[in-house]
Amino acid sequence: MSMTSKFMSRRAVLGGALAATAMPLTARGLEGPDPANQEPTDVRIRIGFNKLTLTATLYDNPTARDLASLLPLDLKIEDYGRNEKIVHLPRKLTEEGSGPFGNEQPGDLCYFKPWGNLALFHADYRWDGLIRLGRFDNGFEPLLVRGAYPVRIERI
Repeated sequence: MSMTSKFMSRRAVLGGALAATAMPLTARGLEGPDPANQEPTDVRIRIGFNKLTLTATLYDNPTARDLASLLPLDLKIEDYGRNEKIVHLPRKLTEEGSGPFGNEQPGDLCYFKPWGNLALFHADYRWDGLIRLGRFDNGFEPLLVRGAYPVRIERI
């Protein structure tokens, strides 16, 4: 084996070892935080319709930040099924860093990826394709009022 072959072999081994070491860090960075255990931010929003108001604290994820960048919005809120109200957004939000979270509960503010709408849950639910954006601050009783209404969503 020539000196050049030995040098190339060592270089290949060293390069492979470095690549293997860096791989988990790269993969972890792409996955982002665990969707089931997100941290709240200091970004709060107000959702007003039919002379009723909800406030929510957004989580620290790319989709929630994208929603905040659109505000304020004047849209329509309507019932969907027996457990949620929905709001159709003017455009789809980023889905970066999304994943299943498995600890769904009433009071969650979510984004439904397939349709590109907000989902405001007031009863139990379990559905694939959701990204949790945050939680309502002081309950969700206004969501129990049935019907479709103009809605204003803004930062507070």
